[in-house]
Amino acid sequence: MSESLLSSRNLAFELYEVLDAEALTQRPRFAEHNRETFDAAIATARGIAEELFAPHNRKNDEHEPQYVDGAAVLIPEVAPALKAFHEAGFLNATRDFEAGGMQLPNLLSQACFAHFQSANCATSSYSMLTMGVANLIEAFGSEEQQQRYLQPIIDGRFFGTMALTEPHAGSSLSDIRTKAEPHADGSYRIKGNKIFISGGDQPISENIVHMVLAKLPDAPPGVKGISLFLVPKFLVNDDGSLGKRNDVTLAGLFHKMGWRGTTSTALNFGDNGECVGYLVGKPHAGLSYMFQMMNEARIGVGMGAIMLGYAGYLYSLEYARQRPQGRQPDGKDPASPQISIVEHADVRRMLLTQKAYVEGAFDLGLYAARLFDDTHTLETEEERAQALQLLDLLTPIVKSWPSEFCLKANELAIQVLGGHGYTREYPVEQYYRDNRLNPIHEGTHGIQSLDLLGRKVSMNGGAALKRLMGLIQASCQRAAAFDSLDRLRQPLEQLVQSLGGVTLALLGDLLAGKVNQGLANSALYLKVFGHAVIGWRWLEQAIRAEEGLARIASGEGNAADTDFYRGKLQAARYFLTWEVPGCHHELAILEARDDTCLAMRDAWF
Repeated sequence: MSESLLSSRNLAFELYEVLDAEALTQRPRFAEHNRETFDAAIATARGIAEELFAPHNRKNDEHEPQYVDGAAVLIPEVAPALKAFHEAGFLNATRDFEAGGMQLPNLLSQACFAHFQSANCATSSYSMLTMGVANLIEAFGSEEQQQRYLQPIIDGRFFGTMALTEPHAGSSLSDIRTKAEPHADGSYRIKGNKIFISGGDQPISENIVHMVLAKLPDAPPGVKGISLFLVPKFLVNDDGSLGKRNDVTLAGLFHKMGWRGTTSTALNFGDNGECVGYLVGKPHAGLSYMFQMMNEARIGVGMGAIMLGYAGYLYSLEYARQRPQGRQPDGKDPASPQISIVEHADVRRMLLTQKAYVEGAFDLGLYAARLFDDTHTLETEEERAQALQLLDLLTPIVKSWPSEFCLKANELAIQVLGGHGYTREYPVEQYYRDNRLNPIHEGTHGIQSLDLLGRKVSMNGGAALKRLMGLIQASCQRAAAFDSLDRLRQPLEQLVQSLGGVTLALLGDLLAGKVNQGLANSALYLKVFGHAVIGWRWLEQAIRAEEGLARIASGEGNAADTDFYRGKLQAARYFLTWEVPGCHHELAILEARDDTCLAMRDAWF
């Protein structure tokens, strides 16, 4: 039976051969788990995703939410799918046993959630946002806020959103105008407008908890004047029951090209001057708090992009195996039987490119999830801090690289299907439309590249960058034990060496005050940096594949895995010999400080 969500063999390879998930069970927090409990959680996730999420993915797209009498109306299949998700415990997969959670590693939680993202990105997004709000309140909310709002979220009764973007400001959060006026009872009155608020209204949950960025009357200018407020759709009484409707109005719905099943809303706060909000944490520290949820969302967006690319790859692969068309170039006899299109070299190129992009990105996404576990469960504080620095450095890559290149995978999936690819009778055109939103979700490529080059690579004296380079070097040294990996290892070593030199030069510009010049081509830098990271992750997979083949040759492995490992090596070969060497062109532009884009003027367009 073909798999449509993700390859279970590839997932097992990632978890147990590349990322050593079983080693996490040696840590006290995960000591009650083992491979059997991990696999049981994955099997449950796969079953719910296949039975309740995937079947209405197309209907979500064809019947997007409607604005009726001031409220959003969704198709009926969304509610039971999310109910099953919550009742199975996936909303609280990483929480303590005592808090009703499964106390799973984040690595396993992400592996489970990947099935839902692949099956139905729109419906799964409600849960992704709600998990982020729960973590935010748990980390920074007061005891009263946790009692009144966190537990109903954990129970699946309340959903959550984050309300950042405003019509005039977009990603420039320093320019938000939403205001928060202190009230005599210690609460605040919120007034402002927010747009593109995913999940901002829906009829599924009893209540919606909005995390809203706003400014107090005494706020200093810029991002240092932003505070964070908890604003419920319905006020909550002291006994936990719902009170009156808060002054939060659904002004309308946006109709996007993809993710159509997720309500994208315009919300008005305080049209009647009675929108009640509650300060989270300290005044003027809201953006630093919100960054926790934003970083979670960035990784979530990256994983969503990966899984949409993955779904398109698997569908186009199955299609190519079943679709007969044409003959080999040397087959001149028209009476000979047609061959499946997977036999054509150019179709194999497109499928191999997809495999390299989506499986390379999938490895990176799960690696980031394991880093998250390390930030909380490694033995020493220093080790945990190092893991956090590395995760911070990689977050822009996890978000943006898959959003660009797994979208390219979706484009190739359409091409594999030919004329059928862009028809609505086949799912690959929807996967492309859904994925096209991810380069914009949670910060564009340009914003992520500014974050990477302007802040992340130099933080803490470049400690995280040095650690990453050390890890890549260690992988190259291990790969040197396999003669077959020399032609894969060497292009990566050359790219990393050149990237290091260009990075130092660009950081020198920034330190010298040449900020605009240094950051002008940061998008190219992100692309090259991302290719280096994905190349590293492919080299790691190649090492594990060679080790797997060695086990088979010695009689210890499963001979049925031979083709799987050969496929891994071929995808690694493609990425490291076709994709990685091309990055030297971008590096040359960066090294030359080419100002073609920076020097362009508005009038010249």
